[in-house]
Amino acid sequence: MQDTRQGYPKSIFYSRDEALLPSLGSEEEKTIFRDMQAAFAAQFENVYPDPHQPKTIVIIPSLTLDQEILQKIEGVVHYEERMLALLMLLRMPRTHVIFVTSVPIDPIIVDYYLHLLPGITGYHARQRLTLHSCFDASHISLTEKILARPRLIHRIRQSMPAGHLAHLVCFNVTDHERRLAVELGLPIYGCDPNLYHLGNKSNSRKIFKACSIPLPSGFEDLYTRQDVVKALIALKKENPDLQKAVVKINEGFSGDGNAIFYYPESSQNESLTTERIAASFPYALKIVAADLPQEIFMQKLEKDGGIVEAFLEGSEKTSPSVQCRINPLGRVEIISTHDQMLGGESGQVFLGANFPADEAYAPALGEMGRKVAEGLRDQGVIGRFSIDFISIKEEDQWKHFAIEINLRKGGTTHPYQMLDFLTQGKYNAENGIYRMANGQARYYFSSDNLHESVFKGLTPHDLIDIAMMHELRYDGSTQEGVVFHLIGALSQFGKLGVVCIGSTPERAQLFFRKTFNTLINECR
Repeated sequence: MQDTRQGYPKSIFYSRDEALLPSLGSEEEKTIFRDMQAAFAAQFENVYPDPHQPKTIVIIPSLTLDQEILQKIEGVVHYEERMLALLMLLRMPRTHVIFVTSVPIDPIIVDYYLHLLPGITGYHARQRLTLHSCFDASHISLTEKILARPRLIHRIRQSMPAGHLAHLVCFNVTDHERRLAVELGLPIYGCDPNLYHLGNKSNSRKIFKACSIPLPSGFEDLYTRQDVVKALIALKKENPDLQKAVVKINEGFSGDGNAIFYYPESSQNESLTTERIAASFPYALKIVAADLPQEIFMQKLEKDGGIVEAFLEGSEKTSPSVQCRINPLGRVEIISTHDQMLGGESGQVFLGANFPADEAYAPALGEMGRKVAEGLRDQGVIGRFSIDFISIKEEDQWKHFAIEINLRKGGTTHPYQMLDFLTQGKYNAENGIYRMANGQARYYFSSDNLHESVFKGLTPHDLIDIAMMHELRYDGSTQEGVVFHLIGALSQFGKLGVVCIGSTPERAQLFFRKTFNTLINECR
């Protein structure tokens, strides 16, 4: 029997009032999920790319990551708003979007995004958008909040129009997202959680080695303080001039699972012994995440494992990334490159990015990214992910070192999606240039950290009013301008996100400076 609403076998469409659910993480649950994923792949080619096919996309912007580390990020519940860029999918006139959040989104923020839609009226789009909220700002992941609310799951299911094929889009995919997929009877456009470990820090290094991609000297699969100390000593012996090393938890993210170890100074005849490194740990290991005690950091490393690698130095050093996509049919695409801006302890925390990466090395990065993506595809990975690099210029030549794989969406995902939806251009991985249909190039600067204490108290209504008065907006006629995100975090945390699109990198920076200066002046 077919459930004609979704097009998937009735046997894999469960609800609490229809059948007993398989136990969490059971083989039965995994089998149901695999069956749904296989059906999604079979239908993807005919349905998904056609803008006039009726379909529903359920967006779950849950950061299902280490919640203890996430709590260190101010306004983190509003980071779910970054995936509001996917409201641009409503430009397809028969597409419905269901968007679920921890806390309600102010209607003016929704209106702001719908106003950006090219060729679709806000009214038409609003009829095809359903918003749900858990009304819960607590520090557990959004997906876990949804799973704890069976009536909400029922309302999500009821929101899907009859006759539509549907799938889930998530920030990252863990066992919790798989469980939600099974309860909703929907596949996920993302990596099977059984493969999620491929993106941890240790396995990233192994994949880089298997793909013959250069990476920093280092050691993986470390689970004890003693393992870390031995690795630090081995690194120093390999490179006596090394001043710093990076210690990373396998499941860390955005630099907040990292720590920097500063080697103690030693005289010419003095060697670094295990005892000396161990004794220096309390003061020589600096944790990147604010207010995360070293003891907790080490407990997380002992639980999840981690790596130690050399801190790469260079007079001219950049931190680019490559964003890749593997569709359900196994097709690999290099969709963007970025030069990331990093801050925090020794530049470990993501602050923003320029798109695209420097033309001097963007094509080379794309080529390396493709090798890694093909290796991941061969292991069954699908969806969006990114690969981070450190690039150092030596004697007019750039050397690139792969740092980590992020098998999830990230800080460069939503800015590129917004550019893509607004301009409908394409990034050429061979020359590192993004061009629209008219042949013009486009660039942007994006940040999640437009953050000043004087911004506190500005409501979403205030921001929109300021933006309209000072023309801080995206202009569809010139295809340049400013798009805001993280608007919900502004009033309480003084924090805002922005994507500044320009015809040149300089124009993009000009829009950013205008935006920042205008907000500062308005707050004075």
